[in-house]
Amino acid sequence: MTGTDTTTGAPDRVGSAAAARAVAAAGVDAYPRIVATLIRLTGDWALVEDCAQESLAVALERWRVDGVPVNPGGWLMTVARNRAIDVLRRATVERRKLHDLALLAPTDARPEHDVDDDRLRLVFTCCHPALALDARVALTLRTVCGVPTADIARLLLVSESTMTRRLTRARTRIAQAGIPYRVPSGPALAERLPGVLAVLYLLFTRGYVPDGEPAFADEAVRLARLLDALMPEQSEVAALRALLLFQHSRRDARRDAAGNLLTLGRQDRARWDRAAIAEGQAALARVRADGPYAWQARIAACHATAPSVDATDWPTIARAYDALADIRPSPVIALNRAVAHGYAYGPAAGLALLDEARAEGGLSGNPLAVAVEADLVARQGERSRAATLFREAAAGVDSAAERSALLDRADELSR
Repeated sequence: MTGTDTTTGAPDRVGSAAAARAVAAAGVDAYPRIVATLIRLTGDWALVEDCAQESLAVALERWRVDGVPVNPGGWLMTVARNRAIDVLRRATVERRKLHDLALLAPTDARPEHDVDDDRLRLVFTCCHPALALDARVALTLRTVCGVPTADIARLLLVSESTMTRRLTRARTRIAQAGIPYRVPSGPALAERLPGVLAVLYLLFTRGYVPDGEPAFADEAVRLARLLDALMPEQSEVAALRALLLFQHSRRDARRDAAGNLLTLGRQDRARWDRAAIAEGQAALARVRADGPYAWQARIAACHATAPSVDATDWPTIARAYDALADIRPSPVIALNRAVAHGYAYGPAAGLALLDEARAEGGLSGNPLAVAVEADLVARQGERSRAATLFREAAAGVDSAAERSALLDRADELSR
């Protein structure tokens, strides 16, 4: 196998630790570029992922001795391409694929929009609605983010063999269903984009819940940034990026020193990530449409920029939830709308909306609805009843962190 260096000068020799850091840093951006480009040329997902992983392994060995090349991404692309050529030659496959691979220029010599187009194709293919939702999540993590199969299995609480089969079925489904490797346009883009954004939002949610895996949230934020950079004209993409950044800005303040979950009102806002909030505000400033992610981002911005819970612009949040209830009604939106109105216009207003939401049936047996009722009742001064409701809510949640937080509230109200 040839791994021709793409440097223009003699690199400096580095140690093993420095080489590992350089490979990790280069891989973040280079891996999806390599995979996206080689899938377009070969159509062989498994081969491409193997070649991309091997390029990182070769870099780890070579850079330790030869030094980090001037263009790490181009170096990795060259190694992966040459490995793919070697494999395809041995398999005596179509001459056309070999021809296209042989002509592939180094990354730095290709127009940037060509590389971007490949990455967009990859994202939309991984998130195709013909695939099951869990398969979309797993394939996105593996192929777009470069997360090892063993790590995805651990994150999704399945065995590595099960995850391997799931990924194989997803790739086979793409081939058998003839799913095109392209970005849709016109009406098809408007139809497909929400599904792509939903995968990113689900990734983030799985990392943001109290007992979730933070790596999911980190990858979702990175993907949202990538998608926004590649599709800057799409308002909902910018809105999702803003929403995730506002939420993610609180990641270090959500628990106390003992690991206990803290509600929004009890968090030390000095620990919030101000750089993430500023980035979210910049993304939100580009949002012009009133889609569901736009409204959620505006709500999150109100929370992220408020100096305290009492100083939060609750009327604006309540109006945003009114709009969300019109365009994307759901039990969760109805529940949050009750909370917002309870803070904006008094607990009685919130309880009235909570009763309406429960009457529609979607919140039956939902412990979070009981917790919302408990909070609103407590703000009316009914401490004993609120404590009972908090204990009832705690008995119904699955998360140990949430259960502990709810019981703490009940104990405080019982004193």
